[in-house]
Amino acid sequence: MFPSTSPDTGRDPWADDARPGPAGPSRGYPPGPRTGPEDGSGERPGRKGPRRLRKGGPGRRPDDESADAPEEEGPPVPVRRSLALTVAGFAALLGVGLVLGAQTAGPGHRLPFAFIVFGVQVLFVLAWAMAVRPPALLVVALVSAGAAGIADAAAVQSEIAGLAPLGYAAAAGFVLGVLGQLVRRVDRVRVTDSLGSTLLIVVGVVSFASLIVLSRIPKGTQAITVCLTATGVALLVARLTDAVAPWPRLAPQVPRGAAGVVVGAMLGTLTSAVLGSFLVGFTPTSAALVGLVTAATAVLADLAVGYAEAGRLMAGEPPTLWIARHMQGPLGGFALAAPAAYAMCVLFL
Repeated sequence: MFPSTSPDTGRDPWADDARPGPAGPSRGYPPGPRTGPEDGSGERPGRKGPRRLRKGGPGRRPDDESADAPEEEGPPVPVRRSLALTVAGFAALLGVGLVLGAQTAGPGHRLPFAFIVFGVQVLFVLAWAMAVRPPALLVVALVSAGAAGIADAAAVQSEIAGLAPLGYAAAAGFVLGVLGQLVRRVDRVRVTDSLGSTLLIVVGVVSFASLIVLSRIPKGTQAITVCLTATGVALLVARLTDAVAPWPRLAPQVPRGAAGVVVGAMLGTLTSAVLGSFLVGFTPTSAALVGLVTAATAVLADLAVGYAEAGRLMAGEPPTLWIARHMQGPLGGFALAAPAAYAMCVLFL
């Protein structure tokens, strides 16, 4: 028989809440994992997000990323209209001088054109040496001018019209320029970093002599007229467009627009095609082809000079003489267009 009363009679009834457990851990069992917050707020104090693993360093929280965010860029460099018009005028005068000088060249009468080319080479050396500022600046400038004179003389006096004497003159000028920088201990420290700038000045100034070589081959004078006219028009239109509508900006630090580069190359090509319909030995198609190459090369070289100048200013280097800085672009464009014109004439005409 069962007892009439429950075994629990006389004991205190359990409360509505959960049965109280022991204060310490149960005997014989490890403490269970902590599943609730420490202070009941639902979030651990001092922790705002999961930690992220970072290679080579401690974990990183999302709120730390705001501290490492890059600073906002400053306002773009303003485009000075008067300066753009001045550079455009200089490019036009440079093109007119070289084209008219090429018309004076003839069998046995190439010295006048050589003197015009040498004057442009002197301007190139002064502008680029002042802008790039290699070690032993005076030595590099004198050696580059000497290499230009030797290249011009070789282009006029050589029996066979070719670029080999110009290559020898450029190599000799580069070696002498580097040796001149190694003489002084102060310049010797920077000579490794300045090899590219020294080579650029020497090769750029010698490249103008390819115009003299081009005037000695058949169709060379007509090719100079077509190519340098396209180059001058391209640089002129590109700078004029920057003075009126410098958009879209290619970089905030460079006061140039993409519209000027594109429109300049297109109008330079159109001008060469028009000239090709009047010159003997050319067609509008062939003239447009060589004009496109030289015009595009010139405007891109001019644009690259602007990027190089902006890079030097962002690196903390002091700005160069303003007249040399703004002559650098058109001179660089014609220096690169000269060998391009020679290559197009030899390969496609």
